[in-house]
Amino acid sequence: MRNSIVIFTLFLLFSLINFSCSNKRPLDKPNVLFIAVDDLRPEIGAYGATHIKSPNIDRLSAEGLTFNRAYCNVPVCGASRASLLMGIKPTKNRFVNYYTYAQKDAPGAISLPQHFKNNGYYTISNGKIFHNQDDMLDSWSEDPWRPNSKNGRDYITEKNIKICDSIDNGRAWPFEWVEAHDTAYFDGQMTQKTIRDLKRLRELDQPFFLAAGFLKPHLPFNAPQKYWDMYPYENISLPENYYRPENAPDAAIHNFGELRNYYGVPKNGPVSDEMARTLIRGYYACVSYTDALVGKLLTALDELELRENTIVILWGDHGWQLGEHSLWCKHSNFDVAMRVPMIISAPGFDGGQNTNALVEYIDIFPSLCELAGLDLPIQLHGKSFVPLMDNPNQDFKDLIYARFINGESIKTNEYLYTEWFNKEGEYYGRMLYDHKNDPDENVNISEYPENEALVDSLSKILHNEMESAFEINL
Repeated sequence: MRNSIVIFTLFLLFSLINFSCSNKRPLDKPNVLFIAVDDLRPEIGAYGATHIKSPNIDRLSAEGLTFNRAYCNVPVCGASRASLLMGIKPTKNRFVNYYTYAQKDAPGAISLPQHFKNNGYYTISNGKIFHNQDDMLDSWSEDPWRPNSKNGRDYITEKNIKICDSIDNGRAWPFEWVEAHDTAYFDGQMTQKTIRDLKRLRELDQPFFLAAGFLKPHLPFNAPQKYWDMYPYENISLPENYYRPENAPDAAIHNFGELRNYYGVPKNGPVSDEMARTLIRGYYACVSYTDALVGKLLTALDELELRENTIVILWGDHGWQLGEHSLWCKHSNFDVAMRVPMIISAPGFDGGQNTNALVEYIDIFPSLCELAGLDLPIQLHGKSFVPLMDNPNQDFKDLIYARFINGESIKTNEYLYTEWFNKEGEYYGRMLYDHKNDPDENVNISEYPENEALVDSLSKILHNEMESAFEINL
């Protein structure tokens, strides 16, 4: 009897040792797969866009929580990413332009991946995460990785490469389609690298924070032919509000210089209807191309048996105008430039949920910390949205704050209100849109006499938000 007890005890000890070896860390430290998509607006299946083929992002939505009213804090890539990754609001002097360096604009602050790294996570950056590859290098356990290319705009056709070689800015046509494998372009190569990383990270005895940054659907709209074929030209329509909003101030309208820098695009005036439809078609093709690659990452998570203990968050760095309000690109204070797709799936939370709560990108940092059980840095301006993952229908925020260059905005449940100020702080324009009755923002009602009290109230709230943005605890 005593021998049997000894044998059984040894068996239990052996089993526990074996279990410990095969499960190198406790399940209470989840991994993070952090998926950033450049210029992705919420025009995908998960947001009701039945004309877009996005089955893989839709699958992630079915597994997690989809935010119907998520907003970036700055509608330009470098500044938006810096604000999100630092969890800090932008101001007129901080996180302003596409070339923003977080380490210069917020010295002494800690980034989201750096905070995870300092708490025992192995952190990797693939593709475009920070706008500048050499920004906040202490955030990563390895040097940030991006694919190499003969031209920085990711062209592969002989025609476009010749144009690149003949002009100073290296920007050929704003689109390209060719029979090619998914790995012919940057994002396909980045996906391969990320899957290789998943395989080796699985063997580590520590949790990981793996960031995968997709370039598409950023200009130029280059994608393999098969994705263009999903959207026949004859099925492409111009937006219904392909015009300047009524009463919109001049400050609200820009010359979409980002697009005009490309070969074949007129320097002034509207693009032709043919080019407009081709641009829209190319954008859709790039969305589906990116979606296919996101699917490969999700499949790899499943096959490597990592899905059960991995938080997956997907976000686009800002919205994008496809002709709405006569505009292209981002760089505006309209809803279509600031509203973003954001989907999160995490262990222990139900999938297939949607929330209409107002959230903003500075909320991502504290939310991921709460999900991972990490303390919060004191610098953070955001609020954890984890309660929404339990109850998507509860109240969360009354408003969000966003800005671009001289435009300062607040978005409430009913309204989007914006004021513009010059470098001397002098006011020179405003706009107000009623999202209940005018969700596409076609009529600026800020100057209607009956809205005087409303505008005064929103203006006071906006100025309070502007003041609070300057306050950082470090």
